[in-house]
Amino acid sequence: MQIGEPGINKKDILVLDDPLFNTDNVCLVTGCGTGIGRATAANQLMTVGLDINEEEGTKTQNKARELGGQMIFIRADVASDEDLEHAVSEAAKLGNIRFIANIAGIQHIDSIESFPMETYDLMQRIMLRAPFYLSKLVIPYIKKTSDGIGVIGHIASIHAHICTVNKPVYNITKFGLRALAQSISAEGDGKIRSFTISTGYVKTPLSLNQIPAQAKQRGISQEQVVTDVMMGKSRVKEMMAPVDVANIFMFGYSHHARYLIGGDLLFDGGAVLT
Repeated sequence: MQIGEPGINKKDILVLDDPLFNTDNVCLVTGCGTGIGRATAANQLMTVGLDINEEEGTKTQNKARELGGQMIFIRADVASDEDLEHAVSEAAKLGNIRFIANIAGIQHIDSIESFPMETYDLMQRIMLRAPFYLSKLVIPYIKKTSDGIGVIGHIASIHAHICTVNKPVYNITKFGLRALAQSISAEGDGKIRSFTISTGYVKTPLSLNQIPAQAKQRGISQEQVVTDVMMGKSRVKEMMAPVDVANIFMFGYSHHARYLIGGDLLFDGGAVLT
C-alpha cells in the first residue's frame, strides 16, 4: 500500500471533449500548492492557481506546464479580500473566467467547548467566506461571456453529510459549501451551475501528516491506521489520489454534467451510505 502522496501522471488525467475546454477560458483554483489543488491545476483550461505558499505554487505551475497544461500562479491569501480582488482582475486579462475550483482549506481538531474562536474565524474565512466572495467576484465575468455559461465547484467532504467529534468548524464549513453551491445554482438559471464534491480521506499532506501520530497513539501500524481507522467505514480501503478528485471537478465542469445544478458528488467508497 502506498501511503505517501502519489505523483501526477498524464495518463491518469481525465480528458473530455467539451467546447469550453480550451485555453481561451480561465479556471481559478484555490489551494493550488499541494494535493487536490495541485492535481486540479493540470487541466485543459487556462488555469490561474492561487496559494499563500509561493514556493509550492510555483512547483504546481511547473508541473502543470510539464503535463501540457497552461497555468499562471498568483500568490494570494484567500482570507484577504484584496488578494482575491487582485487575482480575479489579473485572471480576467488571460481570457474568459468561467470556472472556479474552491479547494483551499485547513483543519483544527478540538471540542466545541475548547475551540479557539480565532481559529474558528480563520477557518470560516478561508473555507466559506472566501468561496462566497470569489464567486461574487467571478459571476459578473461569467455573465459577460457570449453565452453566460460558467461553473463553480467546491471541495466538500463526507463532513458535509455527517459530523464527527472534535471537528465542529470543519463540519460547519463543509455543510455551508453545499448551501453555497445550491444558492449559486438557484440564481444561475441553469447557465451558472455550482456543485460540491464530497470525498473521504484523500492522499494529501493534510491527511497523510496525521498517520504517523495516529499509529503511535493507537499502537498500530501506519497501514492499519489507513485501512482500519481512516477507511474503516469505506468499502474501499485505500485513500483516493488527488488526481481522482481533480477528474471529478473536470466532469462537473463539462457539458456531460449539465444537469448537475446544486448537487453534491459523493465519492467516499460508501462510507456514508453503506
